[in-house]
Parts: sequence; C-alpha cells; structure tokens
Amino acid sequence: MIDLGLSKLAIIGVVALIVIGPEKLPKVARMAGTLYGRAQRYLHDVKSEVSREIELDELRNLHKEVHESAASFKADVEQSMSSHVDEVEALWDGREHASSSTTSSTHSYVSTTDIERKARDFRRKKLVRTSAVPSWYKHRHGGKTHVLSGAARVRKFRPGSSKSKSSFF
Repeated sequence: MIDLGLSKLAIIGVVALIVIGPEKLPKVARMAGTLYGRAQRYLHDVKSEVSREIELDELRNLHKEVHESAASFKADVEQSMSSHVDEVEALWDGREHASSSTTSSTHSYVSTTDIERKARDFRRKKLVRTSAVPSWYKHRHGGKTHVLSGAARVRKFRPGSSKSKSSFF
C-alpha cells in the first residue's frame, strides 16, 4: 500500500487548496471520499467472492473424498459379508453332510429343541413385560387408572387455581 504519513497528507491538502480553491475543495473532498468508499466496497466484494470460490472448491474436493471413501467402505462391507455368507453356507452344508453320514461330529450344534425352548422363554418374558395390569390391582395398590393429558395435568396441579373466576376489581 501507499505509505502516507501526516506530513505528506498536509502537503497534499495545501496543494489541493491552492489548485482547486477554497470554494470547490469541500465538494471535491466529498466526491473523493465517496469514490474511495466505493473502491473499498468493491475490493471487499471481490475478496469475499474469491474466498467463497476457494471454499466451494475445497467443499467439492471434500465431497469427492467422502464419496470415494464411502464407496470403498461399502465395497469392503459387501466383500466381507459375501465371505461370511460363504462360510455360513459351507458350515451349513458341512453340518448336513456330517449329520447324514455320521451321528458323532466334532462340532457342537444347537438342536431345534433348544431353539424352540429359548423362543418360548423369550415370548413368555416379553408377555410378562408388556401385559396390562388389571384395574382391580391398580385400585387396590393405588396405581394410575387412567392417563391425563399434559394440559389436564397442568390445570389440575396449577397452584392457586380455583373453580370460580373472580377478579380483583
């Protein structure tokens, strides 16, 4: 930038006063100030536009990198899933062949009765957790018999609420 000190500005002011004259100097100074302000705003707009373009370019590059990493992650997951599915199918086929050919095998497999027992226990426990409590039990032990909405609860428990509306005046 231009290095303008106080002495240089004073010299420029004196020369402008002599050349332009005292009557036109305020108009010229006002016009110079407005032009200087416009130039500053224009430079600020250009700088902000350039920085926006740079940020947009960085975001595009970041989007491309994220998309590529997501695609590679998806491919890895699909590859590992296919390998695991192949292993499970191989074990399943091996179990069928082992159970049909020999009764004693080195692998310990879960029988269908064990699976049925676990499913029955799970259903029973879930029924116990989610079943409704009878209303006679609620009355006897002081449980809630019906549900209040939020607005009804606020109205019921609001301090100082009375049935009759009376004003002070």
